[in-house]
Amino acid sequence: MQRTRLSTLLDTTATRFNRWLFNPWRRLSVLLISLLGGNFFGVAIASISGQAAEQDVLISAILVVLAETISRIFYSRRWRNRRDDTDVAAPLLLEALNGFKIGVMYALSVEAFKLGS
Repeated sequence: MQRTRLSTLLDTTATRFNRWLFNPWRRLSVLLISLLGGNFFGVAIASISGQAAEQDVLISAILVVLAETISRIFYSRRWRNRRDDTDVAAPLLLEALNGFKIGVMYALSVEAFKLGS
């Protein structure tokens, strides 16, 4: 690929972002934000689909397929066996996606307990 200004800018931005994420507290904050964002999304989905009560089966099927796909990607051994510490953003993206999934599943479980009591 040619070294254009755009490619240089993107490479520099990615390198700076990787260095910024190398700090454990920043990494933890990104994971916590994704977990809380998933919780918010789960409560919103439960409220919206429960209010309309028309597409509950479709939305639950979509959520199950997405959760299982995220689990399959996250728990595959392909990206866990890498020893490359220079690229921090790819595993962090997968961990943030898994945290989002955990937040959604937690919110849906809490909503089910609230409806059951």
